[in-house]
Amino acid sequence: MARSRKAHLLLVAITLVWGSTFVLIKQALLDASPLLLNAVRLSLAALLLALYYRKHLATMRRPALIAGCVVGLFLYLGYAFQTAGLRLTTPSKAAFLTGVSTVLVPLLLVLIWKATIHPWRAAGIALALSGLFLMTVPAGRENLADFANINAGDVLTIGCAIAFAFQIIFLGRSTQRFPFEQIAVLQVVVAALLTAVTTPFLEQPHLRLSGTVVATVLVTGILGTAVAFTVQAWAQQFTPATHAALIFTLEPVFAWMTSFLYLNERLGGRAAAGALLILTGVLVSELLGQVAQPDVELARSSG
Repeated sequence: MARSRKAHLLLVAITLVWGSTFVLIKQALLDASPLLLNAVRLSLAALLLALYYRKHLATMRRPALIAGCVVGLFLYLGYAFQTAGLRLTTPSKAAFLTGVSTVLVPLLLVLIWKATIHPWRAAGIALALSGLFLMTVPAGRENLADFANINAGDVLTIGCAIAFAFQIIFLGRSTQRFPFEQIAVLQVVVAALLTAVTTPFLEQPHLRLSGTVVATVLVTGILGTAVAFTVQAWAQQFTPATHAALIFTLEPVFAWMTSFLYLNERLGGRAAAGALLILTGVLVSELLGQVAQPDVELARSSG
């Protein structure tokens, strides 16, 4: 099997894992505080990766260390915002808002790295931002000055989307320059350390080792973090950033399906319309923008 096709299939597999864990994490937060739960799952993943790739770490040089730390910082921020937000919002809504990161990738490349952007990408961003407004601003509160009424969980999840967008960008840049094994380990180790250090200052940590918490730590720590981020680091060597971003748009779909099956969760009309606009915007940005103009702007900016 060609490495590109294998990379695509593996990215779909880890996206399924990420999407299906929203419900599990939501349930685990009944028995654990967000950052402490993250600290445990990330520490488990960091330990497993460090043991498995210990030979690769022995040859690591300072530039790779710096690059891995940068990726790890944004991974930490993404997980911290996502888990804290998930406690205050629904799994499917959190997944859709997290999915905005795939639209933010080209937008950030334009604003910060001066990359070019095709009109279809701009249209997709506009659609996604419109959907974001519908999902986060309550009906009857459309006055932009009244943002105090936005669900705090939605705001935190938007911060998560921004952090993960930077993580995707810097991961692509790093794996083009350094061995993916080193970056895969470093990003998780840095995220685990930052989470462990900041947890006592940002929350009142508590954790009860219920069956749900243990299952969440094992599933998210091993599959959702150690395996998933190693796969992502490997795959982004052979898959353009826009292809990876397009695959990641399946995450909210998987999350919505899982949430419906296990929690019977249904989105309201306004939220559903917003979710549809976000997904449409992401698809328009990635599909039509990619057809009209291949991944030139991403490849040049992330090399």
